[in-house]
Order: sequence, then structure tokens, then C-alpha cells
Amino acid sequence: MGHYQKQFWRITARERQFILFLGDLISAGAAILIALYFWARGDQWLDFSWQFLEERPPDWFFFLPLIWLLFLLELYDVRRASKKSDTVKGIILAVAISTVFYLLIFFISDPKSLPRRGVAVFIAAAALLTYLWRMLYIRIFTAPVFLRRILIIGAGRAGSTLAQIIQQINPPPFKLAGYIDDDPEKVGSIISGLPVLGDSNMLLKIIETQQITDLVFAISGDMKHSLYSAILQAEETNVEVTTMPKMYEELLGRVPISILPDDWILRTFVDRSHASASYELIKRLLDLVVAIIGIFFLVIFFPFIALLSVLRDGFPIIYRQQRIGKNGFQFILLKFRSMYRDAEYDGVPRFAEENDERVTIVGKFLRRSHLDELPPFINVLRGDISMVGPRAERPELAKELEQDVPFYHARLFVKPGVTGWAQINYQYASNVEETTVKLEYDLYYIMHRQIVLDLMIIFRTLGAI
Repeated sequence: MGHYQKQFWRITARERQFILFLGDLISAGAAILIALYFWARGDQWLDFSWQFLEERPPDWFFFLPLIWLLFLLELYDVRRASKKSDTVKGIILAVAISTVFYLLIFFISDPKSLPRRGVAVFIAAAALLTYLWRMLYIRIFTAPVFLRRILIIGAGRAGSTLAQIIQQINPPPFKLAGYIDDDPEKVGSIISGLPVLGDSNMLLKIIETQQITDLVFAISGDMKHSLYSAILQAEETNVEVTTMPKMYEELLGRVPISILPDDWILRTFVDRSHASASYELIKRLLDLVVAIIGIFFLVIFFPFIALLSVLRDGFPIIYRQQRIGKNGFQFILLKFRSMYRDAEYDGVPRFAEENDERVTIVGKFLRRSHLDELPPFINVLRGDISMVGPRAERPELAKELEQDVPFYHARLFVKPGVTGWAQINYQYASNVEETTVKLEYDLYYIMHRQIVLDLMIIFRTLGAI
């Protein structure tokens, strides 16, 4: 066992992110050179020369590659980066957002003050080169030779659940070798399509023969001393050890609340959910900036939406509803009315559904275009909610869900948001089971929230719009 070393080409998620970043940076750098060349070729005086580079391009033009990389944030999720469809969607989103941003700046700037040709060529070249690089990455780095080999410690509920999840992902993120388990009745059997290769006494030998790179600990009960000792020896040979909940989070972007112990909130969540004061300050500044922009669009669209709403279904135009926020604080949420006035004629609160029969024709348009989210920018400005966070739920429904969904109250640890990690990954939740999935996303966000993740969520929301 002492002579065994991991194969160096089986790369980790962080190594994949660095490879992606390096390739994107080279692609964006090449795109800026192409943009400068074609811009210069269209210049009737200087052509592509040092004098052109000194006199024509403004300083900000050379920062376009970094801005482009910012728009690609969501594609540094290795799960999405391994899928062609998600990659194409991400690049199209980056093109759309960068184009809209440029047009907004273009129309409020002095005539002929911005390099239209240079920016247009850069966006086109960056999109094409990034696409070619990302397809090359998928072709090469999702090959089996680069996949890490996983051994799951424990073939019980947690271990088998993880095995099922990994086997359903395409392309596969890992190569699963099987389990080890100290239950003699399980050794040699097949559980969720994987063999139980042996018990803890065979761990080191299995690691060597199966060329294991990672161990995933999925035991909720007591652990034998021999297993503990074997895991420590495995770590000394650079075999990485992680827990099932952490692996679940990395694979799905969710927290596995159905298999977590009752004291998880105190043991893990509280420690991981605290954010720094600097993050809270930057987040509030981001909220204010985006809210002001949002209210600007609210002023523009309000007359048209109001006219359509009144003509189709009368007043009121703005709907005021009690919602529950951070630490149980209740506030009035403002939204364009998207349902019929007597949608809850019996006074019983109901979940919103994706194809809700209570939604008006105008309301369907408002929901699909996300224009119904413009009035909540007023709530963001007030500080009732944030731009990014869990969905603000009605007090009646929240009280009901707290009784049926484990850890539901934990989502009140932060302010609710106009958009959020759960909203962009999972649409409407119309029952307890779907609400549980959304809660898994919410708790993941609370434990991992940072400005980069907030920006990625905002960009993906803009892409949906």
C-alpha cells in the first residue's frame, strides 16, 4: 500500500475549474487581438499599427476579456461545463448580456464615442473561440481516463442514495468502484447497481487494486477503530476523503436534508451559514444599485402593464401580500397582480403552480417575462428583501410547511430574495415534496453564499428574462 500513488491525470473539481479558466482566458485574449485587428483594418488612417493601439482603443477596451469571463461565471460549475447543451446556453447568455449592456451604454453615450466595430468583433470572436475551447474540453476532459475513481464507505441508505445520484448524471462525474461495508450480509452483494467489495479490514487492499482516488464516507452510525485507522493510512497516500453530504452538495448544488441527523442545524449549518460583514456590506450595495436600475424599468413599463391589466381584468394593478422575511419579520410584498381577483375565494392559501389556472392572460405574460418581479425592487430598496435569497413565503404556508419539511425554519436565517439559487434551479413548488427539494437548494445557498454566487444567480435570471 505504501507504494500506491494516485494517477495524476485524474483531476479534481478545482483543477477542472482552473483548466476551464485558463482556456477561457486564452480564448478571450485571442478575441481581443482579433477585434483590434479588424477594427484597425477598418480605420482609414492608421491600419493595424502601434500608433493605432496608442491612439484609438480606450483603456477600458482592454478589460473586455475580464468582463467576458465574468459573464461566463455559471460555466465554472463543473457539472454544467461537462454538458454541451448547458455550455451553449451559457455562451449564448454571455453574448446576450454583454450585447444588452453595450447597447445600453451606447445609447446614453455621446455619438461616435464608442468603438462599435471593435466591440462587435470581440463579442463574436470571444463567443466562437470560447465555444470551440469548451467543446474541446468536453471531448477531452470528460473521458474515462480523467475521471476519479470513487469508493463509498457504507452501503446503507446514504451510500446507496449517493450511488444512484452519481449513476443518473450524464456525463458521469466519477467512476464508481463500489462500496465497503462491515455488514457481512452485504459483502459480495449488489446494491443500487454496485458491488460491496469487502469490509473495513480490506479497505487498503481495495484502494490499491481498484486504483481508488477518493473515499466517500457515508456511515451515520458508529465507526470501527480499524476503519478509522485504515482511512487515516489511505489519506497518507493522497487518497482524498470526503463525506456523503459534501459530495451530494457538489454534485447537485443541494443539501440532502432527508438523510441528515436532527442535530445537523447545530452541528453544521449554524457554523457554515454565517457571512462576513464585508460580504453583507457589498451585498447591500449591490441590492441598492440593482434596485435603482429595476425601479427605472418599472417606471418605463408600468403604464403599459397597467393599461393591459385594467383592460383585461380591472383593478387593482399592484397586489399587496403579507410575506415572511428574515428571522420571521413580516412585511408587505408588492407585485403586479397576475391572478384573478377572486383567486382564493374561500380564503384558503394555496401554492402557486407552474400552469396555475388562477393566472390571467396578462399574468401569464408577466410571469413568463418576469416583469411581475419589477415592483419587488421597491421592497429591495426598503431593505425588506434582497436581490438574491430564498423565496419570500406567505406566513400561513410557512407555518404549515414547518410542520412537514425538516429544517424549513432555517431558510429564515437570511433575507428572502427577488431571485435565488432555488428559483433558477427549480421552478414552482406546488406540494411538500417539491418544497423539500427547493429547501435543499435554499440551504445550500445560505451555506455557500458569496458575491460571486450572487452575481451568477443574477446573470442566470437575466438570461431567463
